[in-house]
Amino acid sequence: MKRVSHGRLFVGVTSAVALAAIDASLPSATAAQQDFGTTAFVNVHVIPMDADRILRNHTVIVRHGRIVDIGPASMVSVSPDAVQIDGSGKFLMPGFAEMHGHTPSGEFAETVMFLYAANGVTTVRGMLGQDGQLALKARTNSGEIIGPTLYLAGPSFNGSSIRSPEQAARRVRDQYDEGWDLLKVHPGLTRAEYDAMAITAAEVGIRFGGHVPEDVGLIHAITMGQETFDHLDGFLQYAGGIDGPIDHGLLAQVIQMTKDANAWVVPTMVLWERGIVGLGDISEMRASPELKYWPARQVDGWTNRMERVQQDPNFDIELATAHARNRETVLKALSDAGVGILMGTDSPQIFSVPGFSIHAEMEAMARAGMSPYEILKAGTKNVGEYFQAQDSFGTVAIGRRADLILLNANPLVDVRNAAEQAGVMLRGRWLSRETIDARLAEIVVEVGN
Repeated sequence: MKRVSHGRLFVGVTSAVALAAIDASLPSATAAQQDFGTTAFVNVHVIPMDADRILRNHTVIVRHGRIVDIGPASMVSVSPDAVQIDGSGKFLMPGFAEMHGHTPSGEFAETVMFLYAANGVTTVRGMLGQDGQLALKARTNSGEIIGPTLYLAGPSFNGSSIRSPEQAARRVRDQYDEGWDLLKVHPGLTRAEYDAMAITAAEVGIRFGGHVPEDVGLIHAITMGQETFDHLDGFLQYAGGIDGPIDHGLLAQVIQMTKDANAWVVPTMVLWERGIVGLGDISEMRASPELKYWPARQVDGWTNRMERVQQDPNFDIELATAHARNRETVLKALSDAGVGILMGTDSPQIFSVPGFSIHAEMEAMARAGMSPYEILKAGTKNVGEYFQAQDSFGTVAIGRRADLILLNANPLVDVRNAAEQAGVMLRGRWLSRETIDARLAEIVVEVGN
């Protein structure tokens, strides 16, 4: 029997009672959110990201910012009031997430939000809170600003901001009351300060993640409930690999502990290879086309930092290369063991322009030996699981937030195809390639390039 979608599910087949139950189960838009009506992606190949598979020649219906119907194109009729997007020969997948991003305040923040969106980044976990960010989150998440859904860490817990366990506990409660989504851990905390933070976080119900302070160590951080470990540093400090060989026995041990604790890892491979380890041709990086969307003075700052690293008398290219390859070994081992990997780039830093940096990160993850599906899952399905208490997204399925990317080529064959985007949908708002390119052209002028 043919199904007809009129912004409800299975009209003519499903009973009114069942329809009401389905509608009631879908998360509703807030009053401030914009309603972009009904959109239909017709005759498209769907990559649902619930498994390594493709649903060919399907139709996907979006209403009120949610996916409300999916089925074979021959079985779904589209209501006359729907905006139809022809997906013939194209691929529809969930939007990507940047799980270690930075969201500035001020006027340029709106530009950064659009750069994320222009690259199919529909969710960002901001990892360094500052004044103005909670207001930015409210404006972006409501649709006032074109940009990804934001989840924000508060100002960091570090050796300068925290001077005692009592202060750490008080700061946890303050950030919880202020409305931050998680706590950011930076180096410098004593174990007593870290433990006070972790215990209080458990009491009030706020998660925490980031770096592993030296006085704390990876094993203790795992046992205290740190949910994300960003940059892989803790693993290399524990099992070796920074300036020598990896102890694979120790690595296997700590990977199993991480998995058993249901903790997540945010690798940020490109940032570390370029900015910390110091690899890469500066001239080639300065020629990257996406830099035209970024202020030249900041690009000059990135250049100066890279030059200082590479011109340091102690810089050893062979040691730096070995360090970078060891990071790839650790990432592959984590992925093979089934530890949850979350996509993140720490942009904007060191030639990493927000949004564009995701695509460089995927290529780095591929060089580490992860499969295209594993890489894509790190930026979609895994992120949805991490945020499952807040919302439903990360796969193409009924009830999920309508964060979608329409691609011209199959990313399961080559992750570089994820950059071949015909358009992006954020919470039901469709941005065509033409719309995206027009705004990008304006940004070039605005930043003075």
